[in-house]
Amino acid sequence: MRIMRAAFASRFDDADPLAALTVGEQPEPSLPDDGWVTLRVTASSLNHHDLWSLRGVGLRAEQLPMILGCDATGVDPDGNEVVVYPVVPTPGDPRGMSILSEHFPGTLAERVAVPRSNLLPLPAGLPATDAACLPTAWLTAWRMLTTKGRVADADAVLVQGAGGGVATAAVVLAAAMGKRVYATSRDAAKRERITELGATAVEPGARLPERVDVVIETVGAATFDHSLKSAALGARIVVSGATAGHEPTVNLRRVFAMQLEILGTSMGTPDELAALLAFCAERGVRPVIDSVVPFSRVGDAFARLHSGDVFGKVVVDHTA
Repeated sequence: MRIMRAAFASRFDDADPLAALTVGEQPEPSLPDDGWVTLRVTASSLNHHDLWSLRGVGLRAEQLPMILGCDATGVDPDGNEVVVYPVVPTPGDPRGMSILSEHFPGTLAERVAVPRSNLLPLPAGLPATDAACLPTAWLTAWRMLTTKGRVADADAVLVQGAGGGVATAAVVLAAAMGKRVYATSRDAAKRERITELGATAVEPGARLPERVDVVIETVGAATFDHSLKSAALGARIVVSGATAGHEPTVNLRRVFAMQLEILGTSMGTPDELAALLAFCAERGVRPVIDSVVPFSRVGDAFARLHSGDVFGKVVVDHTA
């Protein structure tokens, strides 16, 4: 049995998720069937999903230890540089699918097993550390804007709570598409950085100079009323998270009077990830990276994400 270094949940701790993180040796993941291959990981990035896993959300005790991580770039058995699409068919899951680190070992390791069909070519000129940011947060933002939000038909976009991975991705992508972008943040320093990304930064709840056609909502109860009030006739409010409350009060009169669409989404398809990779490569769009940490200090990467001070993605370089 081959052994490798990995970052994994060894127990659950809701109050202090970092205490449930272990960095140590784990067996190399086995291949469930002939359609899977083992990938040498070159870069990965963290998501809040990893912290939730350490808290015990979405995992059961009998699944421990579970290697964490959804996102990765790497080298396949044929020597090709690839990007991992992290959604895998999972018959035992009620959704019929799961993302890596839920039922199958994740990407925060020297090697990861994935279906060969989940490997997309790394575009030329796109660094592996940048591409490792895209498959979860950036793919979610891409789908929110394009497939769900129909941003091609929009002039203006509001992104709530910019600073996190999905929200920051939505700001950069919408600006690159030529849209007028407004973004909220409670943090003055983050508002300044959002402005540098091409958005008009405002405080949460502030009145916008115009109503918007698409709202990117990952915050939840704390911002949802503002999302409703900021929406133009026929606008799409696309929801992929609820970091500040999952049960907002919704003014239904506003919903039907303004003919609003409230749409839920999560992740995206392989074709959408391919489109996102191509968009970033062709337009020179690069993800906002908070920090790049060598795999030898992966615990520091988790501490950085847990601090709440991040702006963009925390990346783990497995070659350093």
